[in-house]
Amino acid sequence: MKSILVPVGSSKNAESHLQYAVDFARTFGAKLYVVQIYNVYTKAGTMIKVDHILERESLSFLQEHVAKIDTKGVEVVVKTFKGKLVDTIELACEALDVDLILLEPRTNSIKDEVYLGKTSGKIIKQTNIPALIVPEGYTYRPIIYILMALKSAQIKKPEALQPLKEIKNQFKSIVNLLLVKTTFYNEGDFTVNEDLASMITKTTYSENPTTFQGVLEHHQANKPDLLCVVRRKRGFFTKLWESNTILKKDFHSSSLPVLVLSGLK
Repeated sequence: MKSILVPVGSSKNAESHLQYAVDFARTFGAKLYVVQIYNVYTKAGTMIKVDHILERESLSFLQEHVAKIDTKGVEVVVKTFKGKLVDTIELACEALDVDLILLEPRTNSIKDEVYLGKTSGKIIKQTNIPALIVPEGYTYRPIIYILMALKSAQIKKPEALQPLKEIKNQFKSIVNLLLVKTTFYNEGDFTVNEDLASMITKTTYSENPTTFQGVLEHHQANKPDLLCVVRRKRGFFTKLWESNTILKKDFHSSSLPVLVLSGLK
């Protein structure tokens, strides 16, 4: 893991989140890109573009933000981009060869009942970049136990497992696999290939309407330091992704980081 990107919003948790990102990047010896995306608009009535002002203010904000963090031993690069959030994030990740995005659940929302706000929700829902969602106020610590929840273990893109593989190798983690049989189960969904099988310590089988409900049922028994799920059209967050905002009451695992892998198929 050589390159990690952290989008910065205006939440009260931004400083804590950035410190986690720096500590995480330090463990992997990765470069950390701290970015902010702003929209371009024209001042009403004057037709004078103010995007250069926004760029200057955004860059200044990022530099002051980073200055509050202990960045010793980590190469931190601040960058600003203009454009629409999702498209710009994807372009930035491609240009910077980013391996992982570190997201705070609520970059702008101040509502206590919200787990995943609209901005983070859009990034998770609408991009195909591996992401790590870190709970608010969460302090960096080794990731020893990982619970990976899937409704299908069929993998046609082995590179999709790379973030999980690197985390496991770095922390010598124990990975437990939860295979959830849903109404969309197909023959062969529970056939685990050699690459994934080599990472797994224990496999549990469950039957639930959704992968999400399977995790709720087995989460406490596993007590993981990290939950790993997969971004699919009908994946883990299907029940939750009716909108970009996800409430805490609908996601009981808001106290641990969640690694969201890109589609495995």
